Amino acid sequence: MAREDAVRCVRGLLCALNLLFWLMSACVLGVAAWIRDPLNTVLTLTAHTRLEEAAVLTYSPVVHPVIIVVCCFLIIVAMVGYCGTLRCNFLLLSWYFGSLLVIFCVELASAVWTYDEISVQRSDMISLKSRMPNFGLQRYQWLTHTWNSFQTEFKCCGVIYFTDWLEMTEMEWPPDSCCANQYPGCARHAHYHDLSDLHQEGCGPKIYSFIRGTKQLQILRFLGVSIGVAQILAMALTLTLLWALYYDRNAPQPDSRTGLDSRSGMASSDKSLPAAASCGASADAITSSCMSKARPKMAASELKKFEMERLHAAV
Repeated sequence: MAREDAVRCVRGLLCALNLLFWLMSACVLGVAAWIRDPLNTVLTLTAHTRLEEAAVLTYSPVVHPVIIVVCCFLIIVAMVGYCGTLRCNFLLLSWYFGSLLVIFCVELASAVWTYDEISVQRSDMISLKSRMPNFGLQRYQWLTHTWNSFQTEFKCCGVIYFTDWLEMTEMEWPPDSCCANQYPGCARHAHYHDLSDLHQEGCGPKIYSFIRGTKQLQILRFLGVSIGVAQILAMALTLTLLWALYYDRNAPQPDSRTGLDSRSGMASSDKSLPAAASCGASADAITSSCMSKARPKMAASELKKFEMERLHAAV
C-alpha cells in the first residue's frame, strides 16, 4: 500500500513539472520576443563598434536560435511526458527521459559556449557619435528611424547630452524625438524657449545599462536556471517511475497449480501421520501374524515333496 502511494505521488509531481515546463517555456519565448525589438535597435546604433560585440555576447543566449528551438521542443516533450505519466506507459516515459537528457545537454553546452566576460566601458559610448552625421539623409532613413525609436522609447537625447546633435550634424536643434511631449516642431520650440522640455539624459548611458543587463534579461536568466533545475528533478522522478513499472512487469507471480499441489501434499502428509503411527504401534503384531501364516504354507510344501519322493522310490 505504501509503495502504491509513493508511485501515485511521483506521478503527481511529474504531471506538475510538465505543466511547469509549458508555462516556463512560454514565458521564455514571450520575453525573448519582447526583448528582440530593443536589441535590434541597439545593434543598429552600435554597428561596427565595440558596443555591438558586447551586446551580442550579452544577449546571444537569449535570442540564439538554439534556445528558441529548445523551448519549442520542450513544450512537445512535456506533452509526451504528461501523457506517459497518466497512462504509465513505459515506452513514452523512456522517450521522455531521453529527450529531457538531450535538451539539458544542449542547454548546458549553449550556456558554456556563449559565456564570456563583457569588456565594455563608458568611454566606449563616445564611438556612438560616429553614427549621428548620417541622421536625416535620404540613404539612411533606416538609421533615422532607429535613432527616433530609441530616443522615444528610452527617453534620452544625443549620446552624452542633447548638444551632441548640434556638434555632430548641421542641425540647429535636436530631433523632435528628444522632446518629452512630442509634436511637430517641439524641439525647435524647446531650443528657443525652454530646454527642460527636452530629455536631459544622453542615450549612451542608456545603451551601456542595456548591454550590462536589463530586467528582462534577469528574468530570462532566472527562467533558464529554473528550467534546468526542473529538468534534473523530472529526470530523477522519471527514473523512479520507470523502475517501479519495470519491477511490476518482472515481479514473480504465484502459480495456482503449485499452490494447490502444495496444499494437497500438506493435507496428505497430515493424513498419513495417524496411519504411520498406527503401523508403528502394531509392527510386531503384523510381523508375527505374517510368520504364523507362512509356517503352515512351508509345512504343506515339505509334505508334498516327501510324498513325491516316495512315489519315485516305489516305481
